[in-house]
Amino acid sequence: MRLVFSGGWIGKGGLYQARIKRVSFLKSLHELSPESFPCFLVLSYHLASEVFSLPIKASSLPSVVLVEIESFKAIDPREKSVSLTLLESSISDEGFKEKVNEVKKLIEEGTVYQINLTNRFTFSLRGDPFDLFLEFYARQPVDYAFFLDLEDFYIISGSMELFLRREGKKLRSEPIKGTASKRGELKKSEKDRAENLMITDVVRNDLGMVSKCVEVKELFGIRKYKTLYHMYSAVECETTASLKDILFATFPPASVTGAPKRKAVEVIDSLEPHCRDFYCGCAGFLKSEEDFTLSVLIRTALGGGKTLSYYAGCGIVWDSDPQKELREVYLKMKAFFSTST
Repeated sequence: MRLVFSGGWIGKGGLYQARIKRVSFLKSLHELSPESFPCFLVLSYHLASEVFSLPIKASSLPSVVLVEIESFKAIDPREKSVSLTLLESSISDEGFKEKVNEVKKLIEEGTVYQINLTNRFTFSLRGDPFDLFLEFYARQPVDYAFFLDLEDFYIISGSMELFLRREGKKLRSEPIKGTASKRGELKKSEKDRAENLMITDVVRNDLGMVSKCVEVKELFGIRKYKTLYHMYSAVECETTASLKDILFATFPPASVTGAPKRKAVEVIDSLEPHCRDFYCGCAGFLKSEEDFTLSVLIRTALGGGKTLSYYAGCGIVWDSDPQKELREVYLKMKAFFSTST
């Protein structure tokens, strides 16, 4: 078993490798009760079924992975050559555009206001999954990257999205909504601003479940990454709620579901033929119940042996253009699969 993570998790640069004490696989959020800190937590998107009492697609993988850590140290690994061959996608390009139109019809009917629609791309891998992680991280360094190899399966994540960070009573979320290849294009996009505003409002409501005072600290901020630009906002509150209560109030992340959230989860399950597994869940470091950082599991791949799946999606609103949404999916593929266009 192996856990390697980027220094952003602990406020530093570079990469770090953990010395693992114990790994626990759980089926429910109710079973989550860390016995020692620090630990690394991974939550499957399937826990949305538990949160909302909805039947959604699931695989045989655990819903919760809890990795207890003895220590960690900085590493400076040198990657070896790897290559990916795209085998299939769960939704064809034309099929994806058709599903965008289906979502737009649901929005027109008032069933939902926004849906995060995703696709799953399956690859064969030539080389070591860890070297693939290193290559992925080198192409697009982010704060919340990690490689977790649990022997039966592995997770590669290059997320830049903060789901929740707690420091004492202060709780913060930075939802991302809005993607473009150029800053100016994103800054002037009314569609992306509307998308961002809706999700920020969902996050504000979620945090309101565990706090009486919730503030939007930043709206429509833009961050640059190697292959794209993202729009984000920041929402904060003060809370004394437990980790479990916070997760039941906020999971799954609003940015990867939609609005209203419960209906969005239901619609997503009906439209997407694939199981999301850990993609669109969350992961991160727990220093204690009152000091933790969790990312949204976007830019994430899940594999076993020499086959793996990478997921990418986009937020659909009333004025979404199907062709532009498809281009956004491939833009998000660019850092992972270099030949994406």
